Amino acid sequence: MRILRIALAQVNTIVGDLQGNAALVRRGVKAARDAKADLVVFPELTLTGYPPEDLVLRSQFIDDNLRVLREVVRTIKGITAVVGFVDRGEDLYNAAAVVSGGRIVARHHKVFLPNYGVFDENRYFQPGKQVSTVVLNGITIGVNICEDIWYPQGPTFSQALVGDAEVIVNISASPYQRGKLRFREEMLATRARDNRVIVAYANAVGGQDELVFDGNSLVLDHQGRMVAHGKAFEEDLVLADVDADAVVRVRQHDSRRGKQRLKLQRQGVRVDRIVLSAQHRTARRRPVDEGLPAALDPLEEVYRALVLGLGDYVRKNGFAKVVLGLSGGIDSALTAVLAVDALGASQVIAAFMPSVHTSRESQEDSEAMARNLGIRLLTVPIAPMFEAYRAALAPIFKGRRTDIAEENLQARIRGMLLMALSNKFGWMVLTTGNKSEMSVGYSTLYGDMAGGFAAIKDVPKTLVYEIARWRDAQGSESVIPKRVFVRPPTAELRANQTDQDTLPPYDILDPIIRGYIEEDQSMADLIASGFDHGTVEHVLALVDRSEYKRRQAPPGVKITHRALGKDRRMPITNRYRGW
Repeated sequence: MRILRIALAQVNTIVGDLQGNAALVRRGVKAARDAKADLVVFPELTLTGYPPEDLVLRSQFIDDNLRVLREVVRTIKGITAVVGFVDRGEDLYNAAAVVSGGRIVARHHKVFLPNYGVFDENRYFQPGKQVSTVVLNGITIGVNICEDIWYPQGPTFSQALVGDAEVIVNISASPYQRGKLRFREEMLATRARDNRVIVAYANAVGGQDELVFDGNSLVLDHQGRMVAHGKAFEEDLVLADVDADAVVRVRQHDSRRGKQRLKLQRQGVRVDRIVLSAQHRTARRRPVDEGLPAALDPLEEVYRALVLGLGDYVRKNGFAKVVLGLSGGIDSALTAVLAVDALGASQVIAAFMPSVHTSRESQEDSEAMARNLGIRLLTVPIAPMFEAYRAALAPIFKGRRTDIAEENLQARIRGMLLMALSNKFGWMVLTTGNKSEMSVGYSTLYGDMAGGFAAIKDVPKTLVYEIARWRDAQGSESVIPKRVFVRPPTAELRANQTDQDTLPPYDILDPIIRGYIEEDQSMADLIASGFDHGTVEHVLALVDRSEYKRRQAPPGVKITHRALGKDRRMPITNRYRGW
């Protein structure tokens, strides 16, 4: 049998850290070589990190990326490797280098450039025009990049049909969002079955600003069956032995292939063929059988994405510790637990900042949270500062009733205190607002929105409760006080205040927000779904009016189809009101 041992090096790169990313390649090459692999595969744009965004517009960055590539290539011997980088030719290309014997033997330029959602690749790159295959140890391999494999008639089709590729290697940086993992696996299985080809898919892992890459690299056989599967949300070296002869046997019974090949050739489709080693060499090695991991619970999947995104943002930006305001509510409770799981209890500081409107229950629950998590709790009453502000503004506010201005003063005092702690001790401030609040502007600029990272910015309030309940059930003892789950949500900026004084109940608000923001539904669509006309109009007005606030919010982890940030780009100055 012609067996190819593939190693997928699922590594956590850092954008712009060329030497650090090169070190990951060298480490992955050594591990794969020690495992007696024939081929080691790294994710998309391995050397630059993904996405490099406007770094690509700097000529020196391109030069440095090519220089580091040459340095790495010279060290890759005794194994063949596929490494992502930015190539320069007539223009710039998102590229994969096939490296063997200390030299680049083939290059693939990404053909399909995504330019939707969080992707802007048409801004930086030109599409590749030509595809090729490489013969390694008598087995024909086609290499392509991320989006290339999402198209049924894309490079995989021509590489397998015209180029006779028995194995397709796809290097990817596919960001996480809820529900995508199953969809991605089904797509890859379809490509494997339709093209009668083995698919080896190497995905990036780690957090990069708003994006989280989930890993989950995998190998599928020619029938779409799972052969190997990488870990979720952590680095991994995925090993698989694949049988190229099984591909040949099944293709012999497929009479369509000859007709399809002839049709493509008449259309001028050409696939270059680079031969590294035409004869198969039988290696003495114990077969790989690592087993397949169990599928993650959907809530665990989201939770681990949030933990990875938060932890990597803090670490990759050079911070050691974080500070957050702990209020006794569910949002700050979940944020605190996420921070501890991402960074460790010793790296998390909480500040409880009571006002005259803060309840005894909030204080007790905040103190209990800090004890349960083992984190340091600072108590800084804001009442004296609030009174000082009111006294200073009294001559100007004379004759006007107390309203949201005084409420927001309290939030801004808290934001100022957290930023003072950040400045004094070098701690990053975590904000605690959720997607429901951010969508409708139920937040205070320069107050609870002030900070460096918004961990649950893309998590709707109803999902906040679900995730918090899931996490609380994982340990032998609860860390979130039970009362936090049942008390009505409140900002406690005035007496007897609850969120529902201003907003619809969250089980109504969240589906409206999902329909309007994530699915682009109109007011008519939402009303037809059964929502009250007045409620829909009120919510949509709040969403549209709050764009200026969201533009000033810190980044946060993207987990939904459309997050509030670079994923959804609405004009601030905008008079269109479809509702």
